[in-house]
Amino acid sequence: MEQRVGELAVDTAGRGLVDITRRLKDWVAEQRIGTGLLTLWCRHTSASLIVQENASPEVRTDLEDFLQRLVPDGGGARYRHDEEGPDDMPAHIRAVLTSVQLSIPIRSGRPALGTWQAVYLYEHRLRPHRRMLDLHLIGEGG
Repeated sequence: MEQRVGELAVDTAGRGLVDITRRLKDWVAEQRIGTGLLTLWCRHTSASLIVQENASPEVRTDLEDFLQRLVPDGGGARYRHDEEGPDDMPAHIRAVLTSVQLSIPIRSGRPALGTWQAVYLYEHRLRPHRRMLDLHLIGEGG
């Protein structure tokens, strides 16, 4: 059994989804692990990781619209924690509702994603950020 670790910096443009699938596939290929498990960890409390459809942009728009209705922005009267603005506490709630960790099987040296699946970093804050992800791959050579 072999292990590899790495990190990935992701620059966001503000709230929304950033497709990191290609970068993950490239990193996994460089590690020369044929069969295993890739774990991704987002080191932030106001961003998250999701697997979602990669073909129709409407899916991503509908997801954001739904989360905006479920967890609207707003300070003062709506949330006690608003030290960094009206999107501060909603970003934390959105991260709780999604996930900061993903595990993806590796088969034949590639993440075992379905045809229409992509891996996204989900930025929940309104302004741009640099987000850091830890990568851990464990498995057998390929």
